[in-house]
This record gives sequence, structure tokens and C-alpha cells, in this order.
Amino acid sequence: MTPTTTDIRPARSGGLKLWLERYPFLPALIIVVALLALNGVFSPNSLSYRSLTGLLSTYMALIMLAIAQTYVVSAGDIDLSAGATLSLVNVVIVVLMEKWGGGAGAVIGAMLAGILLGLACGVVNGIVVAALRLQAIVATFATSIFFTGLALYVMPVAGTPAPALFWRTYGGRLLGLPFVFYVLAALALLLFLLSRTRLVTQLLAVGDDQQAAYQTGLPVVLVRIKGYALCGLFSALAAFCLTGDTASGDPLVGSKMTLYSVAAVVLGGSALAGGWTTVVGSLLGALTIGLVNSLVFFMGTPSEWQNFVQGLAILLVLMAGVLAGRRARA
Repeated sequence: MTPTTTDIRPARSGGLKLWLERYPFLPALIIVVALLALNGVFSPNSLSYRSLTGLLSTYMALIMLAIAQTYVVSAGDIDLSAGATLSLVNVVIVVLMEKWGGGAGAVIGAMLAGILLGLACGVVNGIVVAALRLQAIVATFATSIFFTGLALYVMPVAGTPAPALFWRTYGGRLLGLPFVFYVLAALALLLFLLSRTRLVTQLLAVGDDQQAAYQTGLPVVLVRIKGYALCGLFSALAAFCLTGDTASGDPLVGSKMTLYSVAAVVLGGSALAGGWTTVVGSLLGALTIGLVNSLVFFMGTPSEWQNFVQGLAILLVLMAGVLAGRRARA
């Protein structure tokens, strides 16, 4: 996985600034290492192989959703319906797997249906935002309500269990390695292949200067729709990971994750204005949020103060990461 950026200014002298220009996710990486160390101080067992595997398994869904958000942010857009798409795919695949018997064929069929559903949600967002020229933040907020309504129609009450085959596979081992490692490897391969496509470059070009991209002949509307389609695809993949981790369906499970995904993108060093993004940074940003939540718990923070402390910690980390990124691009 490599950072993607349209910044082609000449490299400036100065070791740290040069490194930050080439690898905008470095501040996020440093923050992740620091948080790992702090988690180790308050709970040495948190750095064990088993604990780190559990952390990755739990936050793989947020990692996928942060990457989903990265592609629309690349073009200067935003998707506030990503979490609702995740919820919709989550309940649909659980219902389909249960209806079709819960066997291997049912699992594969439901996952294919989930991918198509995620793509459809992304295309709807793309048409509404890019083709109809509505404000992305308002339009995707509206579609998030629509997708949530569909999820509640499919599953009015949370708690329907996923087939054992599905969650045991996700939480199990294959050839001696946790299955989540294979998920991470597949994700890395997919991101590598996407980084070699013209679409990623086109998204960044649109985000950098939409008018200039149009004047050079880029199909701006189509490119933005494809960006939203990618977001829908990765939101569906996030739903698979969440379903494997929770082993159940919940029509409201993604409600908080949308804003977490936006925060992860910014924490990773991407610019919300578009034209400067890094999927590696988004991945690290998602891990940062997970490690902050773990640290607050290991510190023994009272339950009534946990949300306050988590929010404050994420805000401080966000400020540090953004300031470092601005200094690199100044």
C-alpha cells in the first residue's frame, strides 16, 4: 500500500520535511507507535500477539470504512452515508444467510449480494452528488437516513445471529494463522492494484482542481460517481468484517462509525478538501482511534467519563496530526 498524492512540487531540503512530503502518513505512524507503548505501560498484556490480533480483528471494519471514505475525499467529496451502507449490508447478508440455510453456498451468495448492494448505494450517492450537483454533505446525510430506514425495514430489531460458519471463519485460523491476517493481506493487494489504476489518479486530479480536470478532458462526473462506488464497495467489505466480529445483525451498528471514518482519514494525513490522500494513513488513523479507546479503558477511566476522555484524546491526536501535515505541505 502506497500513499497517493497529486502534489508534484519539487522536494525541499530538510530531512523531516522531505520525509513528510514523501510519506504523509508518518505522523499517524508515530502516533500509533506511541499509543501502543502507552497501552503497554497500563496493560502489558495488550501488546501480546493474541491481544494485537484481537485489536486488528475488532477494528478491521473501521479500517475498511476509513479507506472507503478516502476515495471520495480524494475527489473533494465526503460520504456521510458510509456507516448506514455498512449497517444495511450487515443486516441484509445476515438475513440472506439465515434464509438460505447458513451453509457455504449461502455465505458466498450473501456476500456477493452484499457487494452488489454496497456498490448500488455508492452509485446512488454518486448520481445524487455528482450528476444532480447536490452538496455532498447534505445529500449523503439524506441518503444515510434512507439507507438506515431500509436497514430497519429489513431487520427492525437487532440481534439476529449470523451463521456459525461465517463468524467462526472470521475469528478462526487458517494454516495456523489468524484469518484476519489473510483479510489484511487481501486488502493490501487490493489497495496496491487500485493504486496502479487511472481512477485513483483521476480522483486526485478532480480533488486538486475540478475545473482544471474538466478542461483537460476528464469525465469529472463519471470519475466522482466511480469514487462513490468504491466507497460503497469498501463499506460492504467493512460490513463483512463487522458481521464476522459481532456475529449478528444490527440496523444501527454503523451510526457512529461514519464520523470515526472521517476522523481516521484526517488523522492519517489526508486533506478533506481533496487532492492529497493516503490510504495507509487512513488505515493508521483507524488504528489510532482503536488504540485510544483501548488506552482509555486500560487507564481505568470511570464509565461515565470514558466518552469525554475518548473524545478529548482523539481531538488532541487529531490536532497533532493535522498540524504536522500542514507544516509538511506549507
